[in-house]
Amino acid sequence: MKLVPLSDRVVLKEMKAETKTASGIILTESAQEKPQQAEVVAVGPGGVVDGKEVVMNVKEGQKVIYSKYAGTEVKFGDEKYIIVKQSDILAVVED
Repeated sequence: MKLVPLSDRVVLKEMKAETKTASGIILTESAQEKPQQAEVVAVGPGGVVDGKEVVMNVKEGQKVIYSKYAGTEVKFGDEKYIIVKQSDILAVVED
């Protein structure tokens, strides 16, 4: 089984939150900020959304930064994913 997003939706898998600050302080889980960086797991087909043609600009495997309060968290199997609209993705992280 796999998640297949519809329309202009993108399925993301969150990157792990930092557990240590740059100065070496170890953070408890409650003190860790929710990461806004994720890996694209699946991309919808795009198409016409609200009367406008939407072309999907992200691809599976890319790392992206998304809006802090965007999307819907879902648990599928043992994994947690976030489903967002493509417009909630702010940037693609390139190496």
